[in-house]
Amino acid sequence: GQMPAYEWNFSDVNPPVHAFATLFLHRTEQALRGKTDLDFLRATFNKLVLNFTWWVNRKDRNGRNVFEGGFLGLDNIGVFDRSAPLPTGGYLEQADGTAWMALFSQNMAELAIELASHDPIYEDMVVKFTEHFYYIAMGMNKPGGDGMWDEEDGFYYDLLCLPDGSSRRIKVRSMVGLLPLCATTVVEQWQRERIPRAMTHLIERLRRVPELRETIHATGPGHFGVNERGIIALLNTDRLRRVLTKMLDEDEFLGPHGIRSLSKFHEQNPFVIQVEGQEYRVDYLPGESNTGMFGGNSNWRGPVWMPVNVMIISSLLNFYLYYGDNFKIECPTGSGNMMNLFEVSKEIADRLSRIFLQDEHGRRPVYGGTKKFQSDPHWRDHILFYEYFHGDNGAGLGASHQTGWTGLVAKTIQLFGLLDAKTALAGGKKAAFAKAASGTKGNKS
Repeated sequence: GQMPAYEWNFSDVNPPVHAFATLFLHRTEQALRGKTDLDFLRATFNKLVLNFTWWVNRKDRNGRNVFEGGFLGLDNIGVFDRSAPLPTGGYLEQADGTAWMALFSQNMAELAIELASHDPIYEDMVVKFTEHFYYIAMGMNKPGGDGMWDEEDGFYYDLLCLPDGSSRRIKVRSMVGLLPLCATTVVEQWQRERIPRAMTHLIERLRRVPELRETIHATGPGHFGVNERGIIALLNTDRLRRVLTKMLDEDEFLGPHGIRSLSKFHEQNPFVIQVEGQEYRVDYLPGESNTGMFGGNSNWRGPVWMPVNVMIISSLLNFYLYYGDNFKIECPTGSGNMMNLFEVSKEIADRLSRIFLQDEHGRRPVYGGTKKFQSDPHWRDHILFYEYFHGDNGAGLGASHQTGWTGLVAKTIQLFGLLDAKTALAGGKKAAFAKAASGTKGNKS
């Protein structure tokens, strides 16, 4: 069930986003062709069940429904190398690993709903994966000092579990603590109608085990949102507001060109820990890395990375489908400018787009101080899709041909060019795919 991570270490672990990708492909095909490729869904679902089981068996050390995973694509984001033995001994319970598994559970449940509309036996799998989400949420959101949520800071952190049985939160404000936002799925009324037996079971489970209900966003009868939509999310309304307040603060995560991977707070307040006389620290580094971790040629301590920004945009749109205009927040924090979550997601997308667009002086932030790329007519309009971008000025960094994920910026431009808030709210989760499909068909004609 394991999937290899990358060419330098097959045994390392990347985020389990394959079910998310399967859903995206499925919705796109439905919108373009008006039908479901059941063979693709069944075959992929069965393989993903194996991968999910591998995660549960191998990365939940103590069966507490909280997960490790190591680097998980975030290279040097931690104060320690998360793929190596810790200098303190013990192990990390990771907020990002646990959030990815919560999202994996949601995606698998949603795939099972699609299959159950053709074969009712898959209703049991809807129950299985939704209950996995319930227990992961309870493990991640439990109160007290041994939970990942810090009530004082209003943020999620990795938990360092030491050999003597004690634990402490690693209070680095990073993308690790924002990723729980992404474990958010809207459940449309038409989806619930496809699985009546599973819905009865799941509602009864929450009734009988109220401690499950207390650790997640309010859901079920009496808690439906716009157009009778349900929601499955790690963050309740209060925690959502507290996390977004930090994320949308320009002195923390919200940069001129997207969401930074590490809060600018750590520019003046580095995180420092001493272990047996050796100092380990995390500083805000908006450009290149100052450590040799993972080769030293990538940096998650301040720059903007496109794939996680797009995941955050996706989660905010999900929350918007549930709340509509009933949830607004200052954006940027402290500006007095109140936005709904569609507007917030578009604001982030617009900042990402500005990396590549010419400013009032005709300069593109992506090319930074490279004069030839800024002014030479043979180069200036040929855009390079860099691996990541300077957290303060948007200059392209790392590999210059990382189109595989940085090219996602084109999808955000298309999405918000075709879709407005009113259409999104009326059409629900299929609206974006339908609009994109109509735009594609229009271009062909």
